[in-house]
Formats: sequence, structure tokens, C-alpha cells
Amino acid sequence: MSKDQIQTEDLKAFERRLTEYITFLGPSTRKWRVLLIVVTVCTAVGAWQWLKDENTRQVSFVQSLQNHPFFAFSCVTLVLLFLFGIHKRVVAPAIITSRCRLVLGDFTMSCDDTGKLILKPNRPTT
Repeated sequence: MSKDQIQTEDLKAFERRLTEYITFLGPSTRKWRVLLIVVTVCTAVGAWQWLKDENTRQVSFVQSLQNHPFFAFSCVTLVLLFLFGIHKRVVAPAIITSRCRLVLGDFTMSCDDTGKLILKPNRPTT
């Protein structure tokens, strides 16, 4: 095998593995996105009900949260999700592809959002 054939096979293997990994992340990323959207909507609805309640102005903050357990629970859940890194799980494929683009740039290559390699033309050095 010539050197070019070996390099081509290595690039194909890298591309296969990268696309496989990004595809593997897809279903779990969708689940985390749906969970984040649901909890965010629940928090927004709960906050709207909490703010519209006339008793909120008349009682203490803690008593107000006790009067609106839906808002309190959804707000705590949203904070816990961010503390445990849901923001990283939601954008994991984008993080992987951006880091690969950064490294592949040194080799005059890039990749698309699915992990397919893009060969750029060689730039003349001056």
C-alpha cells in the first residue's frame, strides 16, 4: 500500500468514527432538549401564576413559594438541571464538531455538523 492509500484509509476511518459518534449523541441530545424545554415552560407558567397572584404581595417570600409549589418545584428542578450540566448535554454534538474543526484546520480540513470531512484546497505559503 502506498502512503496516499494509507492516509485515505485513515481519513475514512476517522470520518466514519466521527459521524458514528455524532449520530450516537443525537437521541440523547434530543431527550435532554425536550426535558429542558418542558421544565423551562413549566417554570415560566408557574412564574406567571406566581406573579399574577394578589396574595404574593401580602405574604412573605417563603410563604408565597409555599402557596405556589408548582413554581417552586419547577424552578428548583431547572436550577438543578443546570448545576448538573444539562447545557453541556444539549449542545454536545456542536461542541464535538467545533473542536474537530479547530484541530482539522491545521490540516486544511474541516467537517460539517454531521461529522463528514471537508477537504480544503491547500493554501500557498509565502
